[in-house]
Amino acid sequence: MKMETIKNKHILITGATGGIGSSVARLLVSSGAHVFISGRNKERLQKLADELKLPQGAWHNADISDSGQVKQLSQKYFQAYPSVDILINCAGAGIIKPIDALEETEFLKTIHCNLFGAFLLVKNFLPKMKEAKKGLIINIPGILGKVPMAGASAYCASKYGLTGMMQCIREEVKRTEIRITNIFLGGTDTAFWDSIDLKVQRDKMVVAEEAARSIWFLCQQPTSAVVNEMVIQPFNHQAI
Repeated sequence: MKMETIKNKHILITGATGGIGSSVARLLVSSGAHVFISGRNKERLQKLADELKLPQGAWHNADISDSGQVKQLSQKYFQAYPSVDILINCAGAGIIKPIDALEETEFLKTIHCNLFGAFLLVKNFLPKMKEAKKGLIINIPGILGKVPMAGASAYCASKYGLTGMMQCIREEVKRTEIRITNIFLGGTDTAFWDSIDLKVQRDKMVVAEEAARSIWFLCQQPTSAVVNEMVIQPFNHQAI
């Protein structure tokens, strides 16, 4: 099976300042891709852009849950690059709380970031893929996009929704060469867990750099096939 080359591909990475997103960006740039990065933290984003020696205009800070900001992101992206070969959405927000402690604002924030944000990205970037009749969209619903967990009602709602939405969009574009891949990552050692009040064994989680390498691999899918989903679990990880 001949793998696709990453070299000279035009790739957008959202959530690029996170542990997985930044690692993916490094791997893709080192493989010769033309990478555009986005994230909410402007200072960290600019620092990463400088580290990667990205061309001027190849990064833009944006909150993908805001329709106006995603529209501006799209405009900035297409000013820098003529096409979008691969869209990698690493942006996300997490909250683990029992339902009786979960505030309405927390629920809505989670839905807006993890589900509505992905919807806005598709609305703004899929049309260009449709024009070219090819492209790849990678989202990370995580394992909680298919498996429930106590205290994760808001997070699971957003990620189950993301899984279902992307499966439906896959049906809409199945007569093109636009491919959609969902990655169901188990516990991964990133800053996600810094604000989660749950005792876990982070030393037994998936390493962020290895999770990023799986995305790098998926960017090389052969045109003759598609990886609809990939499941990656820690070998031995459980809450303590």
